[in-house]
Amino acid sequence: MCFLELAKLGRMALDLLFPRRCVGCGKEGDFICSSCLNLLERITPPLCTKCGRPEEGGVSCSSCSSFKAIDGIRSPFKFEGVMRQAIHQFKYANVRALLVPLAELLGDFLAKNPMPGEVLVPVPLHPKRLKQRGYNQSSLLVRGLGKLANLPVVDDCLIRVRHTPPQAKTLTAAERSLNVESAFSCLNQNLREKKVLLIDDVSTSGTTLDACAQALKAAGATSVWGLTLAREV
Repeated sequence: MCFLELAKLGRMALDLLFPRRCVGCGKEGDFICSSCLNLLERITPPLCTKCGRPEEGGVSCSSCSSFKAIDGIRSPFKFEGVMRQAIHQFKYANVRALLVPLAELLGDFLAKNPMPGEVLVPVPLHPKRLKQRGYNQSSLLVRGLGKLANLPVVDDCLIRVRHTPPQAKTLTAAERSLNVESAFSCLNQNLREKKVLLIDDVSTSGTTLDACAQALKAAGATSVWGLTLAREV
């Protein structure tokens, strides 16, 4: 039985005790009801060819000119409204049952918008933050997406070696870049000669993904693209 099937069975058991309610409107039935699903703000072309931010003309924007290693970033949704609420519940409120609908949304986007990548890698948490939170939401997303996209997952290579404040607490792109500088490293050569698809929940400026890409390419990865559920625009 696959990971998502187990997650669905666990969700069904919980539903008997705690009925699901939409994170957007509170309606009983699903964590994201069909009405709120239709209201999700999608990111559509034209996009910056590099960071995936909406950009008139579909050319590279100035905000990602400082990237050093990431080949590109794509996100299906804007980080606002119901999607923001869903990610916050999944990430901070321990509502892990949201994994199934969120992974399915990400899998649907990837199926319709293929990206370079033969292996999935989650953005790691520092052990201190992992202990505080109890789980890495990106690792959960990767496991769900891997089953849907039939792609292998490697989560024992890229690690976070420096504990830093959350990117959301920094104000500028320069501060975010400095905050994650040399924050990641690779433990081994398991991703050497691999095309990596790096997975996270949200992209703010892209600097975290770029810092991860620097570590991955230093360990021999041939390309690194970032895929997140949502991004700030």
